[in-house]
Amino acid sequence: MKVHVHNSQKDLPLSSKAIRALVKEVLTFQKSTHSEVSIYFVSTKKISQLHKDFFDDPTTTDCISFPIDEDLLGDIFVCPKTALDYAAKHGKDPHDEVALYIIHGLLHCLGYDDLDPASRRTMRKKEKICIAHIKKQGLHCTSS
Repeated sequence: MKVHVHNSQKDLPLSSKAIRALVKEVLTFQKSTHSEVSIYFVSTKKISQLHKDFFDDPTTTDCISFPIDEDLLGDIFVCPKTALDYAAKHGKDPHDEVALYIIHGLLHCLGYDDLDPASRRTMRKKEKICIAHIKKQGLHCTSS
């Protein structure tokens, strides 16, 4: 499994090595057979532009996923500034929020959705299971 990490934001320090390990573990845990995925960490401006271009919504968001196919899982765009803002308001660790956003994006690429209440409940349950799994494995988005 190749995990490409592209970091063009400067709001939150992230470890590409730690992110690759986290993504590989989640995908192995989910029994994914995909060979490749790309994770992009972008600014608020960039995620808002993507949101506008592809979803006709110019507001900022936490992550946007673009599933590709059975071999190439997809492209996932994550906004760490959104994680920083949310974490500050709710007394959480921004790196844990970024991990959640990554997992959320991976689940979308694996076919999970959250457009209606039933699928949203399923997605949230899967997220919690994946978060518990990576914590049990001692994986984080930072090198420390």
